[in-house]
Amino acid sequence: MALIPSDPIDDGRSLPLIAEVNMSSDSSSAAAAFVRATVVQASTVFYDTPATLDKAERLLAEAASHGSQLVVFPEAFVGGYPRGSDFGVTIGNRTAKGKEEFRKYHASAIDVPGPEVDQLAAMAGKYKVYLVMGVIERDGYTLYCTVLFFDPQGRFLGKHRKVMPTALERVIWGFGDGSTIPVFDTPIGKIGAAICWENRMPLLRTAMYAKGVEIYCAPTADARDIWQASMTHIALEGGCFVLSANQFCRRKDYPPPPEYVFAGTDDDLNPDSVICAGGSVIISPSGNVLAGPNYDGEALISADLDLGEIVRAKFDFDVVGHYSRPEVLSLIVKDHPSNPVTFASTSGKPEGPYK
Repeated sequence: MALIPSDPIDDGRSLPLIAEVNMSSDSSSAAAAFVRATVVQASTVFYDTPATLDKAERLLAEAASHGSQLVVFPEAFVGGYPRGSDFGVTIGNRTAKGKEEFRKYHASAIDVPGPEVDQLAAMAGKYKVYLVMGVIERDGYTLYCTVLFFDPQGRFLGKHRKVMPTALERVIWGFGDGSTIPVFDTPIGKIGAAICWENRMPLLRTAMYAKGVEIYCAPTADARDIWQASMTHIALEGGCFVLSANQFCRRKDYPPPPEYVFAGTDDDLNPDSVICAGGSVIISPSGNVLAGPNYDGEALISADLDLGEIVRAKFDFDVVGHYSRPEVLSLIVKDHPSNPVTFASTSGKPEGPYK
């Protein structure tokens, strides 16, 4: 491993940014056999989407300067992960303060498509990278935890909506459906994503394996040590590279109280208290950790992916190939949009409720 220090992030905190790169390839190797990938570990500028997008571009530029071809950002990077928030919800009651908190959170989300998507696409084109970005998507008055995909030509490829929000996330986010579980076939490999705890859903993973995912992106908000076991298992199970990106946040990265309160814990926190400790990691199809996990602060965590490892891993275990038993076990994926209302005049194309 080579540790490559970079300039601090210029956001008033001057935290070091580190690129951790597995320099296993040499210049004589076929260029197509290796892909340099980076997972970004950094915090949202909460309630300030324009500032978050500016920060994303600085991070993207830094990753590109190290030769990264694929850059993965954390869950809910644009729009924010509302850690510690309860939105004033108890069984049978919602408070006026909680409703106002949701209004502000809704205002920080982005429309897909929309101007912020265009801005992200332009960034991907400017820095010539594949970009996988966690966002909070606003579709009318419902929010979704979403991952957006872009190519180096500055094109928006598509999106994945989290199919099952976890616990209280279900109060503030809608549910994705089978129409947004894409795997994109690109010159650097087949790229897909699952978000946080939906990575623990075996049938969702199986659907992605059946689509041939080779570079499996796992934006998350889970900083626990046990998360690493899930990431290693998926790499081995799917015979794919796993790239998990998480935010690293301190209390001061969120607005101060009373504007933003961590329910039940704010009195025990100071501005430098770590709220989310990161743990971003890159794992090979054989289960080897190529870079990370990092719990030290904001960072760029990078590795060179030897795509030949995918074939070598599949020789041992191909979960939807020679190691499957379709006459015994099979899966049906309903991959059409699930719309609450369909109008006969537009039934030939999928329409959301606010289109």
